[in-house]
Amino acid sequence: MTTRSLFSLTRWWAVVLKEFRQLRRDRVTFAMIVGVPIIQLTLFGFAINTNPKHLPTAVIVGDESPFSRSFIAAMKNSDYFDIVETLPDEEAGRRALAQGRVQFVLSVPEDFSRRLLRGEHPSLLVEADATDPTATSTAVAALPGLVQPIADKDITGTLAHLNGSPAAFNVQVHQMYNPEAITQYNVVPGLMGVILTMTMVMMTGLAITRERERGTMENLLATPVLPIEVMTGKIVPYVMIGLIQATIILTAARFVFHVPFIGSVIAIYLAALLFIAANLTVGITLSSLAQNQLQAMQLTIFYFLPSLLLSGFMFPFAGMPAWARFIGNLLPLTYFNRLVRGILLKGNGWVDLWPSVWPVALFTVVVLGIALRFYRRTLD
Repeated sequence: MTTRSLFSLTRWWAVVLKEFRQLRRDRVTFAMIVGVPIIQLTLFGFAINTNPKHLPTAVIVGDESPFSRSFIAAMKNSDYFDIVETLPDEEAGRRALAQGRVQFVLSVPEDFSRRLLRGEHPSLLVEADATDPTATSTAVAALPGLVQPIADKDITGTLAHLNGSPAAFNVQVHQMYNPEAITQYNVVPGLMGVILTMTMVMMTGLAITRERERGTMENLLATPVLPIEVMTGKIVPYVMIGLIQATIILTAARFVFHVPFIGSVIAIYLAALLFIAANLTVGITLSSLAQNQLQAMQLTIFYFLPSLLLSGFMFPFAGMPAWARFIGNLLPLTYFNRLVRGILLKGNGWVDLWPSVWPVALFTVVVLGIALRFYRRTLD
């Protein structure tokens, strides 16, 4: 047995030092080592909330009476509802729910106080956007408990005979778009965005770095091909892959999970096409920034984690703090979740979809511009 075949502590330590030096030079890897735990702790510790409060609520007040004002004040004081809009009629309320501007709409009938004083036990109507049952269930459960304290406070004196059993008034809740609170109706459409984000960004994230490592990048740079031609040329094949994935998910959603298809299939595919383009530009940008495929994979994970956790897919978007919602509103997956759920479950048309369409289009243009700028740097 030779000396070389024996384990050498000196040689082993030399390899250890070499790996440490290599990690120190690889700034992306070092940033991931520190950044991923910090991001995870921040998101799960501060941003994620499974008991959302301060949910945006609109009111349609047909009867300005002390009783209606007391109930609205009680909703505010419960911490579950934030009154953000006063709407003129029921049609405006349905539009606000369809566009996702509010989570609840309270309607006070015009004859509410008159019927209450007659002892007719009138009802207040609360319509809830139940596309995400987790976001509304706790708040809905809190509504009946608001009735009796208001009755004890306002129905006194000569009106005390009205405060008995049954209650002087009640609250009727209509769970819109998902009345049976079926979780699959919310999760399966959202999965389309998650899967497209993961696959599209990962595939294109390796595109340029793969050519650089294979040595074919120099040949590509030597050709008269413009940067925009390289970027868009690399994106087009993956667009077809994304559309195939979208078709598979939609087919499973319809025939396996029985998700309602209320809206237009054409609208779904156009929204998916725009979303695929946004994710492919992200992948190309990360590929331009990374020096090798390992860095590209690390940057992909760095992008994917906030998209998964802050987009409203896993946890209620309205329940997150303001800073987390701000970050979430910068991510295309947030808007695509609203688009696909709005089309499938609400039957939204283009007027209702537009508030979520233009941010994705703007994101695509901005990120593609960043990719082109960094690609030009590789030409120097």
